[in-house]
Amino acid sequence: MLAAGLLLLFLFAPLPVLAQSQIEEVLGLIANYHEDVTRLDRARDLMEKLLKTDSRVDGMILLSRVCFMWGDVRAKDDEEKLAAYDRGRQLGERAVELAPKNPEAHFWYAVNTAKFGQTKGVLRSLFLLATVREEIGVILALAPEHPGALQLAGSVELGLPWGDLDKAEADFRKALKIDPHYTSVRVELARLLIKRGQYGEARKELQRVLNEKEPRFLADWTVKHTKRARELLDTIKDRS
Repeated sequence: MLAAGLLLLFLFAPLPVLAQSQIEEVLGLIANYHEDVTRLDRARDLMEKLLKTDSRVDGMILLSRVCFMWGDVRAKDDEEKLAAYDRGRQLGERAVELAPKNPEAHFWYAVNTAKFGQTKGVLRSLFLLATVREEIGVILALAPEHPGALQLAGSVELGLPWGDLDKAEADFRKALKIDPHYTSVRVELARLLIKRGQYGEARKELQRVLNEKEPRFLADWTVKHTKRARELLDTIKDRS
């Protein structure tokens, strides 16, 4: 019992000043990577170095998040993407083991697992589907209004040939009701509307992404979401 108590004290004790300053630096780097995408390299390197000497759960979760972002933005090919997502899911899984009631630990574990499976291919995605769904269930039990988890839940349904599109749309709309500035959700909702042939509604959602004045994640909106919105608008420009 004493050993367990000491472990918990170590895991959740306030961070030393140096570690806290490094984490704040990393948060600043990822918040503004749209100004220089190599900031994601710096963020990843800083967190990897920090975790070698200070393996607290919050650090694991943050590095899991950085790995996901690096895989999305900086990876040059599928091999680099897989390595980044795999590192992210390993960190997320360890964070879940240490802090099973932390929704962010479950979220970044689930997101990296989903992207790893998606990048690996259909069969691998199906193999990991049960894990992703289980983690979504845990997140929403812990934090019912977690917009990222609702997006992930909807995206899973949208991506499956037999997916429940009604459930996906409900998840996306619930997430946007909670946070209307969560632009990645709006892009996913537009994809669903396109799949249903509702091109006019899809255009409205995509235009709202482009016109967003206060995106929840400015860097992602700048680098990824506006680009994707324009691509989708281009695919339906002649459809009515």
